[in-house]
Amino acid sequence: MMSRSYTNLLDLASGNFPVMGKEKERKRFPRVMTVPGSILELDDDQTNSVTSENPSSVSGERMIIVANLLPLKAKRRPDNKGWNFSWNEDSLLLRVKDGFPEDMEVLYVGSLPVDVDPIEQDDVANYILEKFKCVPAFLPPNLLGKYYDGFCKKQLWPLFHYMLPFSANHGSRFDRSMWEAYVSVNRLFSQKVVEVLNPEDDFVWIHDYHLMVLPTFLRRRFVRLRMGFFLHSPFPSSEIYRTLPVREEILRALLNSDLIGFHTFDYARHFLSCCSRMLGLEYQSKRGYIGLDYYGRTVGIKIMPVGIHMGHIESAMELADKEQKFEQLQQQFEGKTVLLGVDDMDIFKGINLKLLAMEHMLKQHPNWQGRVILVQICNPARGKGRHLEELKVEIEESCQRINKEFGKPGYEPIVFIHRPVSISERMAYYSIAECVVVTAVRDGMNLTPYEYTVCRQGVSGAETGSNLSGPKKSMLVVSEFIGCSPSLSGAIRVNPWNFETTAEAINEAISMAESEKELRHEKHYRYLRTHDVAFWSRSFLQDMERTCADHFSKRCWGIGLGFGFRVVALDPNFRKLSVDDIVAAYRSAKSRAIFLDYDGTLMPPTSIIKTPSSQILSILNRLCGDPNNTVFMVSGRGRESLSRWFSPCKKLGLAAEHGYFLRWPQHEDWETYGQSSEFGWMQLAEPVMKSYTEATDGSEIERKESALVWHYQDADSGFGFAQAKEILDHLESVLANEPVAVKSGQFIVEVKPQGVSKGIVAEKIFSSMAEKGKQADFVLCIGDDRSDEDMFEIIGSAVSRRSLPYNTQVFACTVGQKPSKAKYYLDDTSEVVSMLESVAEASDSPVSSDNESDITV
Repeated sequence: MMSRSYTNLLDLASGNFPVMGKEKERKRFPRVMTVPGSILELDDDQTNSVTSENPSSVSGERMIIVANLLPLKAKRRPDNKGWNFSWNEDSLLLRVKDGFPEDMEVLYVGSLPVDVDPIEQDDVANYILEKFKCVPAFLPPNLLGKYYDGFCKKQLWPLFHYMLPFSANHGSRFDRSMWEAYVSVNRLFSQKVVEVLNPEDDFVWIHDYHLMVLPTFLRRRFVRLRMGFFLHSPFPSSEIYRTLPVREEILRALLNSDLIGFHTFDYARHFLSCCSRMLGLEYQSKRGYIGLDYYGRTVGIKIMPVGIHMGHIESAMELADKEQKFEQLQQQFEGKTVLLGVDDMDIFKGINLKLLAMEHMLKQHPNWQGRVILVQICNPARGKGRHLEELKVEIEESCQRINKEFGKPGYEPIVFIHRPVSISERMAYYSIAECVVVTAVRDGMNLTPYEYTVCRQGVSGAETGSNLSGPKKSMLVVSEFIGCSPSLSGAIRVNPWNFETTAEAINEAISMAESEKELRHEKHYRYLRTHDVAFWSRSFLQDMERTCADHFSKRCWGIGLGFGFRVVALDPNFRKLSVDDIVAAYRSAKSRAIFLDYDGTLMPPTSIIKTPSSQILSILNRLCGDPNNTVFMVSGRGRESLSRWFSPCKKLGLAAEHGYFLRWPQHEDWETYGQSSEFGWMQLAEPVMKSYTEATDGSEIERKESALVWHYQDADSGFGFAQAKEILDHLESVLANEPVAVKSGQFIVEVKPQGVSKGIVAEKIFSSMAEKGKQADFVLCIGDDRSDEDMFEIIGSAVSRRSLPYNTQVFACTVGQKPSKAKYYLDDTSEVVSMLESVAEASDSPVSSDNESDITV
């Protein structure tokens, strides 16, 4: 069958659409494939793009959630024959379906937390698919080690938490084999998704840094698949991220998603900065939504901290009450003020900084000695490594030192619990804790403060005075470097590296008046109740639907190899300019108008030498030599440069400084077409530009006769972009009462007289041609930046305004595939020159000719 997304990209790019043959019956994917197979490279025969336009085998929308681990618990049966599976009630992914419509089916794709023998894998896969709607990805042990313990935990996890491998003893250096394993596992996950995917109906939601290149594998197969990604860890600043050897591969893979989610604006801002600095992409904010334009697709950026499941917390509290855990801990810590820390054994959790703060607090406030206890729960480490053993030894030594110095019979200020703690036991500890302390030096979200707050509120409807009623007051001391910190405005935020201020914050928290504790608690609980996990997932789904709404209104196809693959999405009316079509139209025309921009259209923007080549001059002379042609170079350049460069082209018309100056073909004199010849405003604008030039390294001012231009192409991309917005606002304010227009362009901010634009140039030329009785029946206009959009707009509406005959063939063409008012595009300047060469050849052997058509005014 011929895919509607066209595997022949050259045909599609040129606008030559192949005839669709009779489609064969659609290949249906079996529900589960468990036949062992080799993990192929990224580029293979199976990666041809296919669309989502075929009939669905399953009606209704579904959500496929893809994560490293399935939300399941697995336990070997007592007889060692088979497995027992159950839902992992603590898994966040299990709760996201609460935010989806009731009729939306949810499937999970991920690996299992246990190693299943290959002989059992078929049976296990079929069982958990049928019973739990889970599709397992079975990872070979040798691949799992390099993927998870290797690239995920030794490369991405430290880097995303701002830890660089400066030496062999400080982190792990980049290992290409680990990266290859990471890619292989992501590809294996894509195969599992494809097994159950109905691309025209399903949403795919990928979670976390373990699967950051999965979007590329899926996008290669299904160019219109509705796909989102959420990162649950921090995203580092560009200065840190750019050290990753595969930085662009991961960025481009993420951009193959439709929506990318982050917990905080800081993480999103860092991602956007990386896209700007490494890929040259700038984001736009429209009506509160942030989007990146990526080859015609708008990739949405979602900022939404995850919530918790209130019912799950209340159920855990009821279980703790049933197991009498509340009474046990109340008796154990009777008469003491309890501080609580709940962290994974991880170097980024700042556990030892918390212990140092506790030690300092006891020294500075001896009245708390014998009265306050810090209970530090350490969950087992998720990764492996020597640094974790060293961390454990350091923490234990600190606990022993503090207990030795401040402890006494019946009292130890530090209670260190290093073992798995059930959620019901955790609820019991929350219930007796006067304050929770989180001192992580970097953490994606950290839901401990959320759980603590909900637990202290108690179970709704519980009898007053019971263990489940809750004290309805709580205090939080939290690191400013964790994802939940911005959401907890009533918490005391600290810099955990400064353990002295952390110590004072702890003292302030436990010394605070009860009424204030209640107010802070109420504020937090009110937020958590309305921003739970269902709100988070529902909001993400809504944004995904909005972002993907125009998938089927655009023509889409995939281009690029490896991780350079991306989908080009264009308006159905926006297509590549066909050389054959324009040559045919050119030959049949009797009166032609041709408008050409120079920089970025005929001259590559990266070229240092700006003078036109002999090839360009030859093409222009051949076009101007045809008596049926009126050819104009319409540029932002000054008239002196244009006059000098194009002096060999006597019959070429020139429009300088966007049309402020105009020189007609075969004339030597320039005419002025601006509304004003007063340039006193330059004395106001130039000092402003100078101040920004001094403050922005790499920027410069270009002074024209009628305009001032501030260039920042050679400045730092992020800083230059920010300064451009500032100078735009500043100039608009200073020049508010002057007859000028302040506009931004591609790496420029320009001030020019009002009533000057390339569009007005086109109107003047059309009027002159009409006065001579030579109305154009063929118009070709080519440009590359915002100033050319004025020309495209005028030309596009010229027929309806009767500036041109109804049968005029109009070819408005932009350079590069981007949103434009032009209906055609060419990829780069070389294609423009090649196309003009073909048109010039048609002039050399014209089909029709008229009398001379030179225009004079």
